[in-house]
Amino acid sequence: MTCRAPSADTRETDDGSGAVRRLAPHARRFLARRSGVLVRLALWSLAETGQAFLVGHGVARAVDQGFLAGDTRRGLLWLTVALVAVLLGAPVIRGVFAELAGLTEPLRDGLVRHAVDRSLGPAAAGGPGGTDRAAVSRLTNQVEIARDSFAGLVLTLRSFVFTAAGALLGLLSLHPSLLVVVLPPLSLGLGLFLVTLRPMAAAQRRALAADEALGDHAARSRAALRDLTACGTGPAVARRGAQLIEDAAAAARVLAGWAAVRTAALGVAGHLPVLALLLAVPWLRGQGVTAGALLGAFTYLVQSLLPALHTLMTALGAAGSRLLVVLDRIIGPERPEPRPERTRAAEPERAGGLGSVRALAATGTEPALAAAPRPAPGAGGGAVTARATAAIPRPGDDAPHLGGRPADRARTAAVELRSVTLSYGVRAEPVLDSLDLCVAPGEHLAVVGPSGIGKSTLTRLVAGTLVPSGGEVRVDGREVTGRPPAELAALRVLVPQEAYVFSGTLSDNLTYLRPGASRADLDAAVDALGLWPLVERLGGLDAPVRPAELSHGERQLVALTRAWVSPAPLLLLDEATCHLDPAAEARAEEALARRPGTLLVVAHRLSSAVRADRVLVLDGTDAVCGTHDEVLDRSPLYRDLTGHWQGGPARRR
Repeated sequence: MTCRAPSADTRETDDGSGAVRRLAPHARRFLARRSGVLVRLALWSLAETGQAFLVGHGVARAVDQGFLAGDTRRGLLWLTVALVAVLLGAPVIRGVFAELAGLTEPLRDGLVRHAVDRSLGPAAAGGPGGTDRAAVSRLTNQVEIARDSFAGLVLTLRSFVFTAAGALLGLLSLHPSLLVVVLPPLSLGLGLFLVTLRPMAAAQRRALAADEALGDHAARSRAALRDLTACGTGPAVARRGAQLIEDAAAAARVLAGWAAVRTAALGVAGHLPVLALLLAVPWLRGQGVTAGALLGAFTYLVQSLLPALHTLMTALGAAGSRLLVVLDRIIGPERPEPRPERTRAAEPERAGGLGSVRALAATGTEPALAAAPRPAPGAGGGAVTARATAAIPRPGDDAPHLGGRPADRARTAAVELRSVTLSYGVRAEPVLDSLDLCVAPGEHLAVVGPSGIGKSTLTRLVAGTLVPSGGEVRVDGREVTGRPPAELAALRVLVPQEAYVFSGTLSDNLTYLRPGASRADLDAAVDALGLWPLVERLGGLDAPVRPAELSHGERQLVALTRAWVSPAPLLLLDEATCHLDPAAEARAEEALARRPGTLLVVAHRLSSAVRADRVLVLDGTDAVCGTHDEVLDRSPLYRDLTGHWQGGPARRR
C-alpha cells in the first residue's frame, strides 16, 4: 500500500479577463455563423420596444387627454391601446423563443462534440488509467448549465436593451425633464453593478476551486483512511484538510462581500429612480410636466424599465459568471492535475495480511494520496466483496518456490504483484487485498476460483487495462500502470472469453499482433493450434473471414493462434478456451505452454489446472498457490472445485 495525502491547489488568480480573452474568438465565430438568427431575433425584439413604449404612453394620454380633460371615452380608448400592447407581448415572446432555439441548440451540440473530442482524444492516445474523470460532468451537467445560462443571458440582455429603449423613448416623448431625474440614479446603479462583474467572477472561481479541492481531499482521505493510519500520515492530512477548510471559508467571505456590493447596486438601480421621481415631482410640475406624464413615467419605471434592469443584473451576476466559468472549463485549455512524486521510505514487515506498507518520507513536502482512478463497477470479475491475500514467494524470499519449474533468482520475474489491492468503490470491500504473486519466466500458472471472485480482474491488472487501488503490478520487471498501449502490447497478450475476429482475410487476423510474420510462422501456428480444418474450410489463409459465420469455438481458435504468433513474452488467457471441446482445449494450452514465454490461464476445467506448473486459488478470504497436489491438500475450496469438475467428491492424494 502506498500512502499519499490529498493535494490540491486552490490558488486561483484569474479574475475572469483571461477566460474572456480565451472565449472571445469562439464567441465571435459562433455568432457570425448565425447572423440570420440574430437579425430575426432583433426584429421580434423591436416589437417589444413598441410594446414598452405604448404601455406608458397610453397611460399618460389616458389621464391627460381623457379623464382629466373630462373625456372618459378617449381615456378608455388610450387604456385599451395600452392593454392591446400588453396582450401583443405573448406572440412576441413566442417568436423570440422560437428564434432563441437557433442559438442555444447549436451551442449545446458544439459543446457536446468538443467535450467528447477532448475526452476521447487523450484516452485513445494515452495508456491505461488516463481517462478523463471530468468528462461525464462536462457532457451532462456542465453542458446543460452552459445552454441554460446562455439562453437566460440572451433573453434578459435582449429584453433589457429593447425594453429600455422603448421606455426611455417614452420618457423623452412625455417630457425631457423626466430623463434628467431618472437617468442619473439608473446609470449610477448600473455602473456600480458593472464594476462588480470582474471581481465577482474571480471570487466565484476561487470559491468553486476551493470547494472542489476540499471535496476532493475529503473523498480521497476517506477512501484511504486505513492506509493513512498505517503510514502515520493522518496528522499531516488533517492539517491539510483544516487549511483547505480555511481557504474555502475565506473564499466564501470574499464572495459574500462582493454579493453585498451587488445587492447595493441592485438597490440603487431598482429603487432610487422611483424615489428620485417622487422627490422631484414639485420641480417637474414647475417644468410643465403634466399629471398624466408623471403617471406615465411611473408606469415606464415600474412596469418596464426597472424589472428589465433587475432581471439583467441578476442574470449577468449569476448566469453570466456561471456561463463564463463553465465555457472556460469545457473549451478552455487543459488543466492537468499535479502528479506528486512517490518517495519510498520504509517497508515494514507484513502483519495481519495487510501486506508491506511503504511509508512516504515527509521531509519538506506534504505526502499525497494515490490518485489513480477507480475501476468501474462491473468490470473484470465483478463487484465482489471477498478479500484475498496470497502468501506467495517473491524472488529473493527465503521460502522455497512452490512446484513446477524452479524459480531463477537471477532472472526478472515474468509477472510480479506487490501488495496489490483493488476495490470497485470507496466503501466496497476489496476484491483483491494485498495480493503478492511472482510468476517465473516460462512458467505456466492456472488461476481458479468461484465465479466473480476476481480471476478476470487479476488478468486485467496484469494486462495493464485495470489500475490497482494500491500496490504495484510488474511484467518483465516493468510497472504496467500508466504505460502506453504500444508498450503494453509488446509485453503481453490478453485473450478474453469473447474472442475478437474482424472482417478481412484469415491471414490479416492471425498477423494482427505481428504484421511482419512470415508464412512459415503462420503455418507453424496453424499446425500447433489445430486450425487447419478451419483454414481449409474457408479456402486458405488468404480467404476472407466473416466473423458472424464462425462458431464461438472457431473464433476462439483464431484468437489463440493470433496470440501464438504474437511476439509478446506473456500470454493471458481469460477463459479463452471455454467454447472448445476438451481435446481442442488441451491441444491449444499445450501448444501455448510450449511456446517461448510465460502462460497465465484462468481455468474453467480441472484439466487446465492439472496441466499447469502451479495453481493459484482465489477463494475470497485467502489465496493459495502451489502445484495441483499441494493446493489440493491445502485448499478446501480447490478440493470442492475438483469434486465439482469430476462430478464427485475429491480425495486428498
